[in-house]
Amino acid sequence: MVNGLSVDVEDWFQVGAFENTISREHWDGLELRVGDNVARILDLFDGAGVKATFFTLGWVAERNKAAMRAIVERGHELASHGYDHTRVFTFSPAEFAEDLAKARAILEDAGGQPITGYRAPSFSIDARNRWAHDILAEQGYVYSSSVAPVVHDHYGWREAPRFAFRPVEGSELVEIPVTTALLKGKRLAAGGGGFFRVLPYGFSRWAIGQVNREGRPAVFYFHPWEVDPDQPRVAGAPLRSRIRHYTNLSKMEGKLSRLLGDFAWGRMDEIAQREKARSRVWSA
Repeated sequence: MVNGLSVDVEDWFQVGAFENTISREHWDGLELRVGDNVARILDLFDGAGVKATFFTLGWVAERNKAAMRAIVERGHELASHGYDHTRVFTFSPAEFAEDLAKARAILEDAGGQPITGYRAPSFSIDARNRWAHDILAEQGYVYSSSVAPVVHDHYGWREAPRFAFRPVEGSELVEIPVTTALLKGKRLAAGGGGFFRVLPYGFSRWAIGQVNREGRPAVFYFHPWEVDPDQPRVAGAPLRSRIRHYTNLSKMEGKLSRLLGDFAWGRMDEIAQREKARSRVWSA
């Protein structure tokens, strides 16, 4: 079973945990570390012989064109993460359409390839903004991986299917939710990020194995800043946010290497192509 491997490309100061601490107006005055971290990840993937999808902010691509070219040249998929990590449920439909178009133009210019995949910042497509899938379909996206079918304090659409579905009647658009596992009938977030960093490795191995035994590919994600233990510290952020963000940064690369060796991995566009044939229309 080939699982979906993805990287949400944003810099250390662009994360949801710090969105109320660091304003966008100050971003250009901060140290940019994402380019070096992407290069480190590309080497890690080459060493493991795997390909992945890099869901990238347009803001990042504008300032790191060489990194975008390297992603494509080394056989990975470049996909959209929106322009500047604004959560989709804060947009109007028109604003979302504009954000999609802006980010896509930047990414296609930087990478030199069509952009057909999208992931909402902080998995911010949910029951509040079902219209977002309609706009993705209108703009010709092939797939989205923007739904977290769990309950979480930052995101979540617990009623959504756990596996690939078609969110728009009459459209080929496929939504591929991030991975969840089942324990005593309860859904557990198990798709990577902070959960992978903080929890014991055995949990992720069990969860991915469970999904694969169900005959489905897992969808795993992480961020470039998660392999960067030397990144600046944000002292003014809430304690809970700092704990989430900084815990086990020094262990992340080793855990990733183990994960890449224990399972088979591929690009999200390839997963979408395989899952499309058995996905069904779902509307809440």
